[in-house]
Amino acid sequence: QVQLVESGGGLVQPGGSLRLSCASSTSISSLNAVGWHRQVPGKQRELVAHIQISGTRGYADFVKGRFTISRDFAKNTVDLEMNNLKPEDTAVYYCNARKAWSSYWGQGTQVTVSS
Repeated sequence: QVQLVESGGGLVQPGGSLRLSCASSTSISSLNAVGWHRQVPGKQRELVAHIQISGTRGYADFVKGRFTISRDFAKNTVDLEMNNLKPEDTAVYYCNARKAWSSYWGQGTQVTVSS
């Protein structure tokens, strides 16, 4: 069982930055992949960024050049650095981890981009 806890969400003005963290109860080096997803009410959850156990990263087109996913092995977190935020980035952001054949989700953290 892997428990994930997201933090770092909040209210930010357009053009601003936030850093989200996903803390894992299991060593992040043992996770096959970790992804950040987001969801707005009435819409499907969508993948924002992911990082594989090899370190390979992937991003959705709508965040390329603005968001960066990284692993902090000292803190045992997977972080999402978000820059140049736009109102359309407003959503609940969820962390997802895959380990062996199982998938785990955190409870989510709200990000609101508004002036």
